[in-house]
Amino acid sequence: MNITRRTFGTFAAGAAAGLIAAPGILRAASKVKLRYGTAFPPTHPGVTRIVEASKAIAARSEGAIDLQVYPGSQLGGESDMFAQVRGGALDLMSTSSVNQTIVPFAAINAVAFAFPTYDHVWKAMDGDLGDFVRKAFFEAGLFVFPKMLDNGYRNITTGSKPILTPADLAGMKIRVPGNQLWVTLFQTLGAAPTPLNFGELYAALQTHIVDGQENPLALIQSSKLYEVQKHVSMTGHIWDGHHIFCNNRRWSAIPAEAQTIILEELSTAAVNERADIKALNEQARIDIEAAGLTFHTVDKAPFRDVLAKAGFYAGWKEKFGAEAWGLLEKDVGTL
Repeated sequence: MNITRRTFGTFAAGAAAGLIAAPGILRAASKVKLRYGTAFPPTHPGVTRIVEASKAIAARSEGAIDLQVYPGSQLGGESDMFAQVRGGALDLMSTSSVNQTIVPFAAINAVAFAFPTYDHVWKAMDGDLGDFVRKAFFEAGLFVFPKMLDNGYRNITTGSKPILTPADLAGMKIRVPGNQLWVTLFQTLGAAPTPLNFGELYAALQTHIVDGQENPLALIQSSKLYEVQKHVSMTGHIWDGHHIFCNNRRWSAIPAEAQTIILEELSTAAVNERADIKALNEQARIDIEAAGLTFHTVDKAPFRDVLAKAGFYAGWKEKFGAEAWGLLEKDVGTL
C-alpha cells in the first residue's frame, strides 16, 4: 500500500470514523481474539487503562472482540515482543520507538531538551511529526495507533551533589540505557555515561559503580531508587512515550467494525493514561521528598547551549534527516 504522510494522517481516523460498530455483524463473523503485551507492571497506567479499554471493547462488541492484556513482560522483554509482533506471533504490544532500529528517525522524540512542555509534546506526536513516524512504521509492516502512551520526562538523580549546571556533570558516572542518543548526550555534557540494564541499576547505585541515573519520577519512586540516592535535579532532559504496535497483516484481517471499536477505545485509553501519568508523577514527587530526597529546579538553557555549540543537534539532524527534523522544529522551535 502506497500512502503519503498527508493521507496517513487521516488513515487511522478514517478507519475509526468510517463505521459505527455493528455487534450483530461481528457476532456473525468469527470471534476476534487478540493478545496485547507490555513491559509495564500491572499497576502502571499503561496497563490499567488498556485493561479498562479491553473491557469496553468487549462490552461494545457484545463479546465478539476479546483483547487479552499481558503486563510485566509475561510474553518476553520489549525487544522480544516487538519481534513477535513483526513476525505475527503476537497481535499488539507497546514500547518506546527509541529502541526500534527499523525506523531510526522514530527516536527523534528523545532529542534532548526538545520539548519545553507537554503541549509541545502532544502537538508534535499527535500531529505531523507523529504521523511521519507512524507512516514509516506502517511501510515497515507495522500499524501504529494514532495516540501514544506517556512514559514521562526524565530527570537526574545523584548520591552526592545535585546537578544544576553542565559543569556539575563533568566526569560523573551516570547510568544510561544502551542507546546512542543517551550516550552522546551525556558525553557531550562532559559526563561518563555507563550503559546498564535497568535491573542492575539499584545495586550499581548502592555500590557506587555509578554515581547517578536518570528516569521519570514515577519509575524512580516505584523502583525505590530514593533509597540509594540523595538528590533529584529536575532537568526534564528527555521525553519519551510508548507507541502501540500491531502487525499490518493482522490489523488488516480484523473486520472494519472491530477496527473501529479497537481504535476508539485504545485511543481513549492512551489519552486517559496521559492524565494518570501526570497525577502519578505529582504524587511520586511528594513520596520521594517524604523519603528524604531533595529536589532542585534546573535552568535548562545552559545545557542546550552546550549541546548546540558542540554540534549535538546538528549531528542528530543529519542522522534523522532534514524532513523529520523540520517537522520537529515546526512544533518546538529551532534547536
